[in-house]
Amino acid sequence: VQLVESGGGLVQPGGSLRLSCAASGFTFRTYEMSWYRQAPGKERELVAAISSAGGRISYADSVKGRFTISRDNAKNTVYLQMNSLKPDDTAVYYCKRTSGPYWGQGTQVTVSS
Repeated sequence: VQLVESGGGLVQPGGSLRLSCAASGFTFRTYEMSWYRQAPGKERELVAAISSAGGRISYADSVKGRFTISRDNAKNTVYLQMNSLKPDDTAVYYCKRTSGPYWGQGTQVTVSS
């Protein structure tokens, strides 16, 4: 199993970023996928999750209305569109296959003016 995140970076408050996670080594279309984040000095937290076919989606209260999780099963990729970013969104963002101990390496998102 391999999960590779991309798309992080430095953005000003109010800006947007789109994270991608390319998956390989398993039958992607049959697994729920999740995005987590970990800010300095804080525990890793669940940001969003999407079911295998995309019909069931959930978000942390802190990102509802601002972030959108989606997936393209033909491309074995899950996305996290992040809008109206705030400094509190600064963290390393991780992609995870919801079942099993499979994590990506993480991508840094920094929201700062």
